[in-house]
Amino acid sequence: MTILLTGGHGRLGTELRALLPGLVAPTSADMDVTDAAQVMAVVTRERPDVIVHAAAYTNVGGAEKERDRCWAVNVVGTRNVVAAANAVDAKLVHISTDYVFSGESGGYAEDDTPGPVANYYALTKLVAEEAARAAHAPLILRTSFRPREFQYPVAFSDVFTGQDYVDVLAPQLALAITHAREIPDEILHIVTERKSVYDLARRRNPAVREGTRAEAGVTLPGDVSLDTRRWAAVHARLVSSTPPNTH
Repeated sequence: MTILLTGGHGRLGTELRALLPGLVAPTSADMDVTDAAQVMAVVTRERPDVIVHAAAYTNVGGAEKERDRCWAVNVVGTRNVVAAANAVDAKLVHISTDYVFSGESGGYAEDDTPGPVANYYALTKLVAEEAARAAHAPLILRTSFRPREFQYPVAFSDVFTGQDYVDVLAPQLALAITHAREIPDEILHIVTERKSVYDLARRRNPAVREGTRAEAGVTLPGDVSLDTRRWAAVHARLVSSTPPNTH
């Protein structure tokens, strides 16, 4: 099975390339997702069975200033990848985010209605999900991850999330990707337990200062924790049916 990965040299993509060494992972120079012709050319040449669309504009604060760029990468880029995936009948695995929800209640399940979104980045990712649904039998993986180390001096104790460090979540995402063609679900939530960003930060940076989202400089949702029971059931089934040393 051939798997093509967009965003293969980003934070998640780097982890996935280590976990799934057979990945085809063109650089952004070789396949700029905003360039429809280039995307189509690469995909028709490689003819992958699965396309994992992980390329994204993820700077939440920057998105408020670079709206055109954020839209081009997250929305237009997804449309281009979907068109190419459909052209070669590849399964699309689209990496999405918990920010598609308003953050008013938390504990969101896959079938809960998303929005209203809190910021422009979240808007583009919500629209990108709708674009992804134009693929033949898409699999949308909503997740949220940090670098291996918490990078900031301040972490917010009033922002709640299922987010975790990328090395914690990447193996689960890799398992879903490997078995994507066997998974009938359209959406899965792959995160960990609900916690504040401050509690998450202290796991790897005990010196981090506690702050509140009022300091963020951009509107952030209050609680975007996700219900992961559907993924837990799928995970258990996949692990029980997979031979040792293959997951």
